[in-house]
Order: sequence, then C-alpha cells, then structure tokens
Amino acid sequence: MLTALEEGVKGGVWFSLIDKVWSAPNLCAAWAEVARNGGAAGVDHVTVAMFEQRLEANLTALSQQLRDGSYRPKPVRRAYIPKAGGGQRPLGVPTVNDRVAQGALRHVLEPIFERDFSDHSYGFRPGRGCKDALRRVDELLKAGYTHVVDADLKSYFDTIPHAKLLERVREKVADGRVLELVESFLTAGVMEGLSRWTPEAGAPQGAVISPLLSNVYLDGLDHLMARNGWEMVRYADDFVVLCRSEREADEALETVRGWVAQAGLTLHPDKTRVVDAGSQDFEFLGYRFCRGNKYPRDKSESKLKDSLRQATRRTSGQSLTRIIATINLRLRGWFEYFKHSHKSTFPSVDGYVRGRLRSLLRKRQKRKGRGRGADHQRWPNAFFAAQGLFSLKEAHALACQSVRR
Repeated sequence: MLTALEEGVKGGVWFSLIDKVWSAPNLCAAWAEVARNGGAAGVDHVTVAMFEQRLEANLTALSQQLRDGSYRPKPVRRAYIPKAGGGQRPLGVPTVNDRVAQGALRHVLEPIFERDFSDHSYGFRPGRGCKDALRRVDELLKAGYTHVVDADLKSYFDTIPHAKLLERVREKVADGRVLELVESFLTAGVMEGLSRWTPEAGAPQGAVISPLLSNVYLDGLDHLMARNGWEMVRYADDFVVLCRSEREADEALETVRGWVAQAGLTLHPDKTRVVDAGSQDFEFLGYRFCRGNKYPRDKSESKLKDSLRQATRRTSGQSLTRIIATINLRLRGWFEYFKHSHKSTFPSVDGYVRGRLRSLLRKRQKRKGRGRGADHQRWPNAFFAAQGLFSLKEAHALACQSVRR
C-alpha cells in the first residue's frame, strides 16, 4: 500500500481496502490512540479502562465482525460543551469499540486522501496545526495581501450532505465494504436521554472519522481557490481568503458562495464579509488580526477570565499555594497558544489575576469589598511572584528574547 501511495494506483481508485481495516496491527494502533486520548464512555457505558480489561478478546471480536461484515456501530451519545460565545456545541460520543473501528478506518483512508489534499488546508492533518495556519496568514499580510474574505460556514459539521460526501469518497475508494462502513458511521443513531433519532446529514463532532471526512468534503473548494490563484488558509471549517485588492476579494467571495451553494452548505450571512486588513479587524482561529498585529479575540480572553474567576472564588477553602498552582496551569496553557499576541495583551490579564487574588486574601482577613487601593501595598506584585504566580508579561518578554537570539 505504501508503494502504491508513492506510485499511484490505476485510475487513482482503490478497490481492496477492507482487509487493511480489520488487520490486527491496525486495530492495535487504533486502540493505542483511543487509550491515549481517553474520553467518556458511549451509550454502552463501557469506559476505556473497562475495554482494556478484555483488550485481546475485544479486538479479536471487532476484527472478526469487520471481516465477516456483521459489524454495526452503536448509536452515539449526545453531549454538549459550552461555546466561547455562549450556547452549547453538540458532540456525538461513540462507544470505545466504535472509536477503535473508526480509528482503524481512518488509518487506511487518510493516506489515500492526504496525498492530494491542498497546501491551503491545515486542520486535522499530520504534521500541521493552528500555528502553521496563523503563520501563513501573517506571511500573506506582510507580503501585501490587503483584503480578506472572512468566511464562516454555518453549522458545517451538522449539515454535510451524506450523499454528496460519499460521492467524494467514491472518487478514490471503490471497495464497497469500506464505503458501507463510512456510511454506517454517518448514519449511526443519536441518543440523547431516552430519545433516539437517525441523522440525515452531518458528521458528528467527537467521532474519530469526522475530521478526515470534513476535509474530504471541502477539498474541492481548496483546489478551486488554488486554480484561481487565490490564497486561502483553511483550518477545518474555518477559513479566510487573502487577496491583493477589494475587487479580487469580491470575486473570490462570489466564487466561494457558488461552490458552497452547490455543495449544499450555507455561509453565515452575518459573519461572512470582505475586510480591508489595513483598517478593519478580522478574526481567525481565536486571534484578532488588527492592522498588522495579533490579539486574542475578545471571546478567547473572556473564556480565560471565566475560568480564572472560578478558580479564585473568594469563598474557596483551598490554600493560596493550591489556588496559584491551578491558575498557573490555565495561564500557561493559554499563553502557549496566544504568546504571539501583541505585548499589550498580557499586563492587563496579569493585573486581573492579581486583583482576584487580592480580593480573596482581603476576604480571608474579614475585610469587605474588592482588593484595591492599600491592598496593592499590602500584597504587592512581588508578593505574588514570590508565591510562584505565572506572569504572562514576563513569559512574553522571555519568549521575545529567545526569538531575537
């Protein structure tokens, strides 16, 4: 298979793949990924730890079912996670057994499609990530791309048409058993409480195979943009198109509109626009691009502060050392992603954290109100530094020094 990937197969279509899916080494590799990622149990209530207790028997049974065609995925369990802008994002949680099966299928399909994916695409791809996409946007802005098509696909993962998606998969895969397996994951039932239904569109967020399938479906848009000479940067369903003039950006947006409509998708009417990057802001992957500088978008900073607020409640019974350890974990994780922001980002967040801690300490001294005024002398910045509090400002300064060296 590796040789064929290098040299290509006749007609560019793969006919015999199912035996690669159910092979023992592939299932073991898929299990290793599931175990590493962890996650909650599905509708059968079997956890990763419980699956591992009978690992050999479970993998042998799964292999046999995939081999003889008796495998059927169980419904996914509907769960919700909070969205940065409020509201909740629906997730579909497959069973551990189904996550292993999906991982094995992804191992087989991914290299086939990855071979021809566009360089414009960065999301859920080996060796690529958010930072690469953001770096590319920076490069294009510095190279004189002044206008940006800021596009937003409305509920993309929930609205991918199954029939059209399967057509895209059939362009490279002719193994009927594999195609049936893909379809079975797309049409697996959804259980929420006592309710159950069968989805008519979409690829459930939370499923192992969904990120790959989402890239397969948008690959045509990637190549269309490239053929027209437009610089698109896409991470999953989040993308921008950078152009050298407003006219070019308007043409690119019209082309995107046409492709999206033909694909059975929808552009968000309020979030899709053409932006003059020299005078207007636009957001991409959590960052706000503003006249050559980057900042965390407001929602990203608000989400961090919400998390810090929970960790620094004045009624907390934890020791200051324990609270600071919790805060540091959250600050370091946030900084790792947003350390490329403009330097003015960090002092205000540091000040917010210290203000929360002063209020907490004030409460413990039976004082009313928030920490301010004399509390800055009572617990100066140096006090919190001595307690080991992570400073975003200092971390950014050190990161800048490292880059200059």
